[in-house]
Amino acid sequence: MDIAQLIFNGVALGCIISLAAVGLTLTYGILRLSNFAHGDFMTLGAYFTWLSNTNGVNIWLAMIFGCLGTIVAMLISEQALWKPMRNVRADTTTLIIISIGLALFLRSTILLIWGGGNQSYNLPLLEAIDVFGVKIAYYRVIVIILAILAIIALHFLLQNSKIGKAMRAVADNIDLARVSGINVEKVVFWTWIITGILTALAGGMYGLMTQVRPNMGWFLILPMFASVILGGIGNPYGAIAGGLIIGVVSELSTLVLGPEYKLGVALLIMVIILLVKPQGLFSN
Repeated sequence: MDIAQLIFNGVALGCIISLAAVGLTLTYGILRLSNFAHGDFMTLGAYFTWLSNTNGVNIWLAMIFGCLGTIVAMLISEQALWKPMRNVRADTTTLIIISIGLALFLRSTILLIWGGGNQSYNLPLLEAIDVFGVKIAYYRVIVIILAILAIIALHFLLQNSKIGKAMRAVADNIDLARVSGINVEKVVFWTWIITGILTALAGGMYGLMTQVRPNMGWFLILPMFASVILGGIGNPYGAIAGGLIIGVVSELSTLVLGPEYKLGVALLIMVIILLVKPQGLFSN
């Protein structure tokens, strides 16, 4: 039953990684930005959710506030950093260095405002249900359900809405999209909104499974990138599948290795994929 328990835990963790990885792959696919601050935006979403919840707001409404706060922070970074960098056609190395600096700034700001201690939501403690020896934790089930709903909503948005079609066109060829009359700046704006929602939701959901702490997103940035590479860079559906694979494999690895090696397993998977099939398992 240890394997079944680890698979269940891995699916819950994989759902969180998947949502965050989708936002990461969208920003790369459309903006050509490898955003190393993505994990810290996830942390920021978790803190906004925690702040709302501990001030008397229902946890589900608190997650909405978390999404709104994260969207605002991402739009500020877009106007202050990424748009000027696009205007001067900054190279990839410059963008990566800036994103690392932004990550450090966000984490330091969180530490300055809320301190370095672990925080918890104001939620009742619920005992896990034993199902054939597998401990089914209530909040992990909620995480999986919320992730499925978010993925379904994302699918309909990308496939059936005008902005979703425009995003796919910009991701395929930004110059052709611009010549075709697509408002690229509007696409960028909506990309940050969608990314902010998914990232903050992932952070808020991670807070349901563990405690909210300043470095929670930073420790997940490597599994996020591993998921994006595993699924094929720029492929949101591949990122979802990659996140689930990374989550389950990382948990199963504890049967052989200690839990402290989970990040190492994610790194190993990423390196193997880059060596064997650099375009990703789910690319065309």
